[in-house]
Amino acid sequence: MLARPLSVLSRPHFPYQTLSRALSTRTPIVGGNWKLNAGNGTTKDTIDELVKGLNDGKAPACEVFVCPPTLYLERVQTTVVSYINVCSQNIYCKTKGAFTGETSAEMLMDMGIGYTLIGHSERRDIFGETDYLLGEKIAHAQSVGMNVVACIGEHKEDRVSGKTMDVLIPQLTAIKDNVSDWSSVVIAYEPVWAIGTGLTATPEQAQETHANIRTWLSQNISAEVADSIRIQYGGSVNDKNSEDLASGADIDGFLVGGASLKAPSFHSICSVF
Repeated sequence: MLARPLSVLSRPHFPYQTLSRALSTRTPIVGGNWKLNAGNGTTKDTIDELVKGLNDGKAPACEVFVCPPTLYLERVQTTVVSYINVCSQNIYCKTKGAFTGETSAEMLMDMGIGYTLIGHSERRDIFGETDYLLGEKIAHAQSVGMNVVACIGEHKEDRVSGKTMDVLIPQLTAIKDNVSDWSSVVIAYEPVWAIGTGLTATPEQAQETHANIRTWLSQNISAEVADSIRIQYGGSVNDKNSEDLASGADIDGFLVGGASLKAPSFHSICSVF
């Protein structure tokens, strides 16, 4: 079933001029967030099956990473093709200690895992993670040289009421206040109403929000950072809609959910860049 565009929702109103680039020098980056899925099952065999499918594909022109569950990070790291980076879905803001169930950036880096997601909406909404805590995680990851994919996004009621940027700005501010090296940061814009719902932003909605994010970065950090940072779109991206979504000048890749569990679909999405 194709993802349905949420065309009935109002567009975000943001009083800044957008910054679209006709010819981007940013290298696109596509990530696959497997969430709590061992490939298409719950075993190491289903992990291996997905990795084999990924290994069988042709290397794309974009950068690629995948985010397996923590239990399988090392298994994927040692078996997946070299052009695919392996990324943690989460870290804690401390090196070690009495923090049951957590994983530190230092331990991941020791395993060769140099990327992490921070601030995915499921961490915010299900586990109650705040902008303050996420900022601490970003600062800690940066302090040990880890690459960060910092996630932001608004809920359906925010989009309908035209408050998309009102919601995104505090999230962006928490990122800004804790980043020391912008070259190791990717921003992933994922409208919460489009994650796993079958709804997706139209290419025009996605591009407009990405351009508004880039304008905010230019006005609050620097034009250089705004011009160079990569902004991914996420939210029911699949092999049917990815080409249209990728047409936006400010869309530098995707953070893919369910479609990343199907190797042919994921290869197809990566190939649009």
